[in-house]
Amino acid sequence: MVLVLTACSVSYKFNGASIDYSKTKTIQINDFPIRSSYVWGPMGPMFNNQLKDQFASHTRLEQVRRNGDLKIEGEITQYQQRNKSVSAEGYSAQTELSMTVNVRFTNNVNHNEDFERQFTATSVYETTQSLNSVQEELVGQMVKDLCDQIFNATVANW
Repeated sequence: MVLVLTACSVSYKFNGASIDYSKTKTIQINDFPIRSSYVWGPMGPMFNNQLKDQFASHTRLEQVRRNGDLKIEGEITQYQQRNKSVSAEGYSAQTELSMTVNVRFTNNVNHNEDFERQFTATSVYETTQSLNSVQEELVGQMVKDLCDQIFNATVANW
């Protein structure tokens, strides 16, 4: 029984990652360029840094510039705001901010897990606030949500 338990090389952690570190040792995460027509300058670096940090802090995978066992690449395809709700006076009461990324995931150890998929995150703010006053916080929340979604889809097998 002890030999069976120690022979198992799949690592399960509370963060949800299930990676066979005996086969998968490296990950390549390319920077995601912004392809959206509406842009807030800092969102690109915020997203790219958060995504790399997520994998660095929740896995033992070594991040490499090329030829990774796992490869994540894509682009930020949409960043927009729209009216979410209307007040009794007929004016916008809430505005929804959304961010969408297109992700191409390649698993060079098991190509059956490869995919290309879009992930979207949204945040709502009161229209009485200016976008400039809440944008950094809201984009930070959306970036965290997007990185969680990507992490779960790529290495947590959710």
